Amino acid sequence: MSDTSSHSQPDDLSEVLRLRREKLEKLRALGVNPYPYRFEKDTHIPELLADFDSKIETTEGEGTHYAVAGRIVTIRVMGKAAFCHVRDEFGQMQIYVQRDRVGDESYALFKLLDIGDIIGVRGTAFRTKTGEATLRAQSFELLAKSLHPLPVVKEREGQVFDAFTDKEARYRQRYLDLAVNPDVREIFRVRARVIAALREFLDARGYLEVETPALQPLYGGALARPFTTYYNTLDRNFFLRIADELYLKRLIVGGFEKVYEICKDFRNEGMDKFHNPEFTMLEFYEAYADYHDLMNLAEELFRHVARAALGTTEVTYQGETMDFGKPFRRVRFYDLLRDATGKDLLGCDLRELGEVALKNDVAITHAMGEGKILDELTKTLVRPGLREPTLIYDYPLSLSPLAKKHRDDPRLVERFQPFALGFELGNAFSELNDPLDQRERFEAQRRLKEAGDEETQPLDEDYLQALEIGMPPAGGMGIGVDRLVMLLTDQPSIREVILFPHLRS
Repeated sequence: MSDTSSHSQPDDLSEVLRLRREKLEKLRALGVNPYPYRFEKDTHIPELLADFDSKIETTEGEGTHYAVAGRIVTIRVMGKAAFCHVRDEFGQMQIYVQRDRVGDESYALFKLLDIGDIIGVRGTAFRTKTGEATLRAQSFELLAKSLHPLPVVKEREGQVFDAFTDKEARYRQRYLDLAVNPDVREIFRVRARVIAALREFLDARGYLEVETPALQPLYGGALARPFTTYYNTLDRNFFLRIADELYLKRLIVGGFEKVYEICKDFRNEGMDKFHNPEFTMLEFYEAYADYHDLMNLAEELFRHVARAALGTTEVTYQGETMDFGKPFRRVRFYDLLRDATGKDLLGCDLRELGEVALKNDVAITHAMGEGKILDELTKTLVRPGLREPTLIYDYPLSLSPLAKKHRDDPRLVERFQPFALGFELGNAFSELNDPLDQRERFEAQRRLKEAGDEETQPLDEDYLQALEIGMPPAGGMGIGVDRLVMLLTDQPSIREVILFPHLRS
């Protein structure tokens, strides 16, 4: 049902705003509060529509009364009767308003309503001659007058749809996007289920949820540039955290054996379909475990979350389907690079790695060390082909300053990353707990920074002291929540799964 009749909107936005303000003043002049305090609804629309025929009025206007509330998305006034569609958080249904039933005064008020207004309706259930489930209004209340029109509502093949598709506008005015696009609201309901499932999974295994500082005197735990702010009281620079890893491992030193945190991290880097400067991370750490234990745990976790969010372990993303229920493929980092380049890169020096990058059209810079070049080779040549759930493990030492050296090859570290359908979903280590080795890694990072690499791990003396107290062997993992939600909701951009993403001015 289209927005027609006396409710057609002028093309000039300023004229629309003026007319709505006039209606607001008319309502107030009639003694109507256009923004009342509450409305007692007793059902959501999908609950009313479920088994609808059993709820239909016995005779016209007689039967059980139901109270619903929501936003008007279509409206049509026809003499002594009017139809509108009202949408609540979960669904939409038709409302039938008869002048003889609600009274002349209320019907006159109804004529002052517009698409976008929020109303509450009490009435009985019936079906129209065309069979549409409808609520026959016994009474209605205006709950919020909309002074600014919703995006234009169009009609296609008899179905109403909302033509609010401009991505930039949708992200900047997410409240409007949510109001007119029910599918967008569903994305964030799935996101909530994902986060709840992560907590449920870890809580059930004895992990303790903790909170660590977002504002830190020294950043660390990842190779990234931080956001810097000035702490007036302490008269010094502080940083928004880039990761919570070093604080969580301090807790392992302190005697907690299983900890996790779901938090916001901040990295002062570029924006693309997989990256937002502010993002949500899960990190968890377990004493007396190693990366082999976490590989098994990770597979269980992804299966659990997919089932909780979608009801199945099968995930379809951009037309391609994979199954978290199957055993993950496990493959070594250097084996994948050998397959992609035709050369065994383990042991190659910086010059040789640069030649391989050049030969394979992989962009690098002079400031990059061996680890960064290997990472760029992997990002370009390997990751796009990882479709089925895959764990890449045994990474180069130069790429992983916080991971424990491999027990069989000191050139490697005990690290793995899960991938699926091209997504990097996380990062995990056997955690480095040797304070002398850790100091050497920090010093190597400092030399890289002096050579021009801005994405390095600074030397953290307090963390080194914590390791000197003694940290038990431990495994730790971080999972990018936003990317996981992207995958599970089939969204092409991280901005679609963040309520208020960052945008350029």
